[in-house]
Amino acid sequence: VNLGRGLYKIKLTSEAERKVVQARELLDTIVKENKVVYGITTGFGKFARTVIPVSKLKELQENLVRSHSAGLGNPLSPERTRMLLALRINVLAKGHSGISLETLLAMIQAFNASCLSFVPEKGTVGASGDLAPLSHLALGLMGEGKMWSPKSGWADAKYVLEAHGLKPVSLKPKEGLALINGTQMITSLGAEAVERAQAIARQADIIAALTLEVLKGTTKAFDSDIHALRPHPGQIEVAQRFRSLLDSDHHLSEIAESHRFCDRVQDAYTMRCCPQVHGIANDTIKFVQDIINVEINSATDNPMVFAERGETISGGNFHGEYPAKALDFLAIAVHELASISERRIERLCNPSLSELPAFLVNEGGLNSGFMIAHCTAAALVSENKVLCHPSSVDSLSTSAATEDHVSMGGWAARKSLRVVEHVEQVLAIELLVACQGIEFLRPLRTTTPLEKVYELVRSVVKPWIKDRFMSPDIEAVHRLIIDQKVWDVAKPYIDKYQTEYIPESRPNSPTAFSLDPPASPRKRVRHE
Repeated sequence: VNLGRGLYKIKLTSEAERKVVQARELLDTIVKENKVVYGITTGFGKFARTVIPVSKLKELQENLVRSHSAGLGNPLSPERTRMLLALRINVLAKGHSGISLETLLAMIQAFNASCLSFVPEKGTVGASGDLAPLSHLALGLMGEGKMWSPKSGWADAKYVLEAHGLKPVSLKPKEGLALINGTQMITSLGAEAVERAQAIARQADIIAALTLEVLKGTTKAFDSDIHALRPHPGQIEVAQRFRSLLDSDHHLSEIAESHRFCDRVQDAYTMRCCPQVHGIANDTIKFVQDIINVEINSATDNPMVFAERGETISGGNFHGEYPAKALDFLAIAVHELASISERRIERLCNPSLSELPAFLVNEGGLNSGFMIAHCTAAALVSENKVLCHPSSVDSLSTSAATEDHVSMGGWAARKSLRVVEHVEQVLAIELLVACQGIEFLRPLRTTTPLEKVYELVRSVVKPWIKDRFMSPDIEAVHRLIIDQKVWDVAKPYIDKYQTEYIPESRPNSPTAFSLDPPASPRKRVRHE
C-alpha cells in the first residue's frame, strides 16, 4: 500500500539478481536446444500443443500481450496501478519466472519514474491469473497503448517512456507469459481493502463507545470475566478497547455518573453485543491479512522455473481462489460493522429510543436534522448486502475448457473495496450523529479519550444548530476516518490502559445483581 502511495522506490538485492539470472540462463538453454516447453516454445491455453519456430518466439510473446489486453472499464488509479506493478516486480524477483534481468530492471525503472500503464479494472476471471489487467500493464511497458506519469499525464506509452528517458521493453522467449500470469490484480486491491478494513474496524469500536455514552448505556457488558468465558481474540480485544475508553473510574464521565442508578436493566444488542459482533470482523480481517501477505510474497505464474533442478514445471499457482475466497470473507465480515452501526444511528435519531430531540435538532419540523443522513446510511448498508454475495462461488469455463475452473477474484477484490468504503461512510455518519447527541447532554462531559474524539470532529464540523448542506459534513468526517485521525487521538489512552496496571472498574448498577460475595481469586490478585 505504501508503494502504491509513492512513498518508496524499488531496488533489487544482489541475491534476487542472481536468482533471476540463473532462471533466465535455463530458459535460454531450452530455446537453444529446441526443447518443447509450454509457454516458451509452444502456444498458450488451447494452443499448448502447437510448437512455435524459434524465429517467431519474440512475436509469440508480443502477440500474447496484445491479444490478452482485452480489458474494459475505467483505468485503475495511479496508486492502484503502482501497487499492481510493484507486486508483479516482486513476483518476478523471486527468480522462478524466467524473466531476464534486463526486462526486470526496465520495469523497476518505470515504477520508480511512476510511468504507469492504462489498466482497465474489468476483464479478469482470476485464473489463469489476472491475464487481462496484467497484459495491459505489460502493453504500456512495451511502448504500446496509453500510459500516465505525473510529468506527462495520460499519453501514448512510447512518448511517456521517452519523456522519462526510458526505452520500451523488448520481450524475449517466455517473458510475455511471465509478465501476465499471476494474481497481482486481486492481491493489490485486496491489500488496500485489508488495510482500510483494519483501520475502520479499530475506529468502529471508538465510534460505538461514543454512541453508547450518548445513549446512556452501561459498561457492565464489557467486563473481562464475561469475555474470558468465550475467549475469541477479537471479542476480547474489542471489549478491552471499550473498557479503556469508557472506564469512568479511570477517566471520569459525568454522563455515565448521571445515570449510574437508573432503572434500565440492560442495553440493546447494538451496544451490548459490540465485542461479539465487532470481534468476529477483527478476527476475519486478521485471517484475510495472513492470506494476502502470503499471496503477495509468492511466485504465482506458470510454468515455474527451477534453475537448481534444471527444470520447468507446469502448475496452478496462478489460480486466484485463495485471495478470492479471502476477500469475499472480508466483505461479509466488515459489512457487519456498518449493519450494526446503522441500527445505532437509528437509536440516536429516534426520540423514543434516545430520549433526545428527534433527529438531533432543535425546532424539529422546521429543521429535519439527521433524518436523511440516516437514510443514506440505510441505503449504503442495503447496497452492501448485494455486494457481499460472494463472487468466488461462481466459475465459468474459459479458453475452450482448458481453463475450466476460475476464481472470479478480480470482482471479489473490487467489490470488497466498495464494501469497505461504504462501511467507512456509514461509521462517519454515526460519528457525526453521536457528536451531535453530545450537544444535547452538555454541560455534562464524557470520558477524556471520547472528549478528544469529539474535539477532533468539531475541528472540521460545527455543531448542527439549524439545517444546512449535509454532505460536506459527512465527507469531512469520512476523511478523518480514512486518515485514521479518530484512531490516532484515542490510541494513546487505549495503549495506556492496556499496558499500565489499572484495576478493572466494576461500578454498581441495576444491571449487576449481586449479594456481595467474597472477592474472587482474580479480584484479590488485582487488589494486591
